[in-house]
Amino acid sequence: MAVSWQREFEDPIDLPDGRRLTTLREAADYITALQRKDVELPEWQAAIEALLLVTKGGPTMLARIGVMRALNRNVVREFMTPAKNTHWAKRKLKRDL
Repeated sequence: MAVSWQREFEDPIDLPDGRRLTTLREAADYITALQRKDVELPEWQAAIEALLLVTKGGPTMLARIGVMRALNRNVVREFMTPAKNTHWAKRKLKRDL
């Protein structure tokens, strides 16, 4: 089976420096340009493995998720609290006042 490095991601990957990765080849070049200590992290190892699987015929979304998880490995998720706090007590009726 031929390896296809020119396949494009459904949605490009935005890098922290403003560049965009649009193909599997660009993602592979980006990963190979990283420092060795970064590439040895488990998140990047998983991204590399996903990238290799996708070049052999898997869905490109798999590689995109792997690279995104590796890029955002230090980002802490923050969930927005709703603007209105819900009060779960019994409703007061006019007759009860």
